[in-house]
Amino acid sequence: MNPKTKIYFGPPLAILTEAENNTMEISGRVNRTAERYLEMMKEHGLELSDAERACLTRVCDFGFMAPSEIREMAIDVRMSDYGIEGLDRELLAGKLEAASFADLVAVVEELGF
Repeated sequence: MNPKTKIYFGPPLAILTEAENNTMEISGRVNRTAERYLEMMKEHGLELSDAERACLTRVCDFGFMAPSEIREMAIDVRMSDYGIEGLDRELLAGKLEAASFADLVAVVEELGF
């Protein structure tokens, strides 16, 4: 278990915990949500080739990705001029379009964005 640490409660965490009344309730809510999120990440994702991973790393390379940007990754892949041996951008875009949002989030998380 990690020692106590101060964290910034941006809008998503503030909304998540707005019904909680004390530190223990807030901590419990954040930890339950994180535990569920981590479990979801184990169950989701996409089978990607090394070339597809490289393309997505290039597309996502600007850093933080908002949910709307994650949903638009297929568009970004199609618009990208990135080319590498073994990459079929249209096939990759199709995989992304067919994926659930949870699958897309898992891919982004796996790539470190």
